[in-house]
Amino acid sequence: MKKNNPMMQRLVDHVLVVTKESVKAVTCESLNNIVRIINGISALLLALLPGNAKILEGIHGWELRPTFRGPRFPRWMENGASSFNQFIHELSMDSDNSSLEYSSSGEEDIDRYECPPSPASHSSRASEAAFARNSRHQMNWIQYILLWILLPVKFLMRIPLRLLHLAYFVVLKVLHISREKRPSHLHAYRRVQSIKDQFIHRATDRRRGIVEDLHLGIEICIETVFDVVRKGAHLLLSPTKAFGALFRLFWSHESGNEEFRYSAEDASTSTSTLGDGDPASSERKINYQSLNTEARTCQDVITDLGYPYEAIHVITADGYILLLERIPRRDAKKAVFLQHGVFDSSMGWVSNGVVGSPAFAAYDQGYDVFLGNFRGLVSREHVNKNISSRQYWQYSVNEHATEDIPAMIEKIDEVKTAELKLSKPDIEEETDDDQLYKLCAISHSLGGAAMIMYIVTRRIEEKPHRLSRLILLSPAGFHDDSNIVFSMAEILLTIAAPVLSHVVPAFYIPTRFFRMLVFKLARDLHNLPAVGGLVQTLMSYVVGGDSSNWVGVLGLPHYNMNDMPGVSFRVALHLAQIKRVGRFRMFDYGSASANRQVYGSPEPLDLGKHYGLIDIPVDLVSGHKDKVIRPSMVKRHYRLMKNAGVNVSYNEFEYAHLDFTFSHREELLSYVMSRMLLVDQNSKYHRD
Repeated sequence: MKKNNPMMQRLVDHVLVVTKESVKAVTCESLNNIVRIINGISALLLALLPGNAKILEGIHGWELRPTFRGPRFPRWMENGASSFNQFIHELSMDSDNSSLEYSSSGEEDIDRYECPPSPASHSSRASEAAFARNSRHQMNWIQYILLWILLPVKFLMRIPLRLLHLAYFVVLKVLHISREKRPSHLHAYRRVQSIKDQFIHRATDRRRGIVEDLHLGIEICIETVFDVVRKGAHLLLSPTKAFGALFRLFWSHESGNEEFRYSAEDASTSTSTLGDGDPASSERKINYQSLNTEARTCQDVITDLGYPYEAIHVITADGYILLLERIPRRDAKKAVFLQHGVFDSSMGWVSNGVVGSPAFAAYDQGYDVFLGNFRGLVSREHVNKNISSRQYWQYSVNEHATEDIPAMIEKIDEVKTAELKLSKPDIEEETDDDQLYKLCAISHSLGGAAMIMYIVTRRIEEKPHRLSRLILLSPAGFHDDSNIVFSMAEILLTIAAPVLSHVVPAFYIPTRFFRMLVFKLARDLHNLPAVGGLVQTLMSYVVGGDSSNWVGVLGLPHYNMNDMPGVSFRVALHLAQIKRVGRFRMFDYGSASANRQVYGSPEPLDLGKHYGLIDIPVDLVSGHKDKVIRPSMVKRHYRLMKNAGVNVSYNEFEYAHLDFTFSHREELLSYVMSRMLLVDQNSKYHRD
C-alpha cells in the first residue's frame, strides 16, 4: 500500500493538472469572448454614429480590436502594463524572497526552492514535481485569495485592521497544516504585512482595469480550489500524515494565539507613532503608500522629475484649508500663479511632464511657480473637523473668487516678500507701495471666470489684487452659445434647485472603493478601443462635439481612489444662472432680500459692467474646436474689455477644451511664455 500511495498521488496530480488547465482555459476564453462581443457591438454602434471620425482620430486610431496593452502615458509614468503572467512571476519571486528573508536559518528546504525562470504562465508550467518541491509556494495562493476576500470586506464594512489580522491568521492556521516550521511572532507579522502590502499594491495598480482584475481573480480562484482539492486527496491517500498534521495543528494552537497577540501589539505600537506632528498628513501618506502607490500626487510628479517642491497650507476666511503647491525659486522677482478649472486640480499643469507642462516651462524661464487648488478638490479639509458634508459643499463660484484666490495670493505675497527681504536686506528701503515682485496669473475655464471676479471685487473693495498680468485659457463667464444638453441641464438645475440642493450637495464619488472602480474602468476603456471610442463619442455629444480626450483624462493620477475632483451643486447652479440670464454675474441667492444682504442691491453684481476696473493687461485664448466654452463666448469677454478700455488681446488656436492643459501643445506654451515676458519688472502698469 505504501508503494501504491506515491503512484496514486502522481495520478491524482496529473488528473488535477489537466482538469485545472482545462477549466482555466474554458473560463478565461469565455471571459475573453464576452469582452470581444462587447467591443464588437461597440465598434458597430461607433460605425453607425455620425461624427466620430474626427473625434477618434489621434486618440485610438482605427484599430478597434481589444488589447491589454496600455496606452502611451507621459514619460514620468512607468512604461507599459504588466500582464497577468508578469504579475504572477513578480509576485512569486517577491513572496518567496520575503519568506527566505524572514524564515529561520535552520530550514532545510531553502536550497530546494526554485523560482520560475521566466514570466511565462505559472499555471502552464505546473506539474506534480513543482507541487512536491514547493509546498510553501502553494500556500501563497491561499493567502492571496484570502486577501482578495478580506480586504474588500474591510473597505465596505469598515472592519478594524486588528480583526482583519485575526481572521487572516485563524484561516491560515486551519488551512496551513502541511508546514513543519513557523516563524517567530515578529517575523510572522512582518511577513503578513509584506504580503499584504505587495498584494494591495498590485491589485489596485492604476495600470490594470476591471477586466484584467477579473482574469487575475479567476486564475487565483481556480488555483486555490484545485490546490485545496489536491491537498485533501493527498491526506486521504496518506492518513498517517493527516493525523500527524492534525496533531501538530492542535498542539501549536496555543502558541499560535500567543504569536498573534504579540504581533497585534507590535502593530498597534508601530502605527500609533505615525501621527506625530501632523496626524492628517500622516494618515493620508499611509493610505497613499499602502493602497495605491501608482496614484501619484502633484508632489510626486514634480520631485520625480528633479524639480524642487513645497506645499503650503492656506486657510481661507471662512475656514477652508487649501493646498497651495509650489516649484520654488526663492530669489526670483517674477512669479506665476496657475489656477485650474472645473473637475481639475494642480495636476493638470504638470501632467505632461517636463516638455509639455506650463508649470515646468515657467520654472525653466526663471519664474517662481505657484499651483493653486480650489476648495473641494485635492484638499477637502476644514478647520471645523465636525462640519457636515452638506455644510462643506455650500459654496458657489463666489467663494472661489472672493475666498480661495485672495487667500492663496495673499499667502504668495507674504512668502515672496519675506524671502526677498531676507535674501536682499537693502530691499527694505523701497517704499511700501512698490511690490517687490511681479505676479502673473494663468487660469483655465472656471479658474478664468473666478480670476476675473477676483480682480473686479478687489478693485471695488479698494484692496490690492497684486497681479501684473492675466492670461485666461478658454475662460468661463458667458455660456449663451451652447448645445442643447447644456440648455437642458440649465433648466433642470434651475427648476429643481430647491430639492436637489438638499439631496445632492455636490457631484463627486464619496467612497474610495467606487473611485477605484471608476479609475480602473477608465483603464478598460483604453484596452477596449471600440468601447472607449464609443464613450468618447457619446461624451463629445454631451459637450456639443468637443474633441478633447475625455477618456484619456480619466487615466491621469488625480482621478484615482485617493483624490478624485468634485464640484459643489452651487457651483453648477451658478453656471446655470449665468447661462439663463445671459450675463456674467455673481451668485443669485434666490430673493431680493437675500441678494441685498450680500450685495447691497436686489440683483447680483454684474461683472461685465465693471470690466473697466481691470487695471492690468489681459490675454484671452480660445479654442476653435472647443465646444464647452465656444470662441464666441471668449470673444464676448474681449469685446466688453476692449470697450471698457482694458489692455486686452485675443488669440485663437485649433484646440478643444482640455487641450489647454492636458495636451502637449508647444505652440500654446510658446505663446503663453511670450505674453508673460511682456511684464516689465522695472515699472508698474498704467492704463493708456
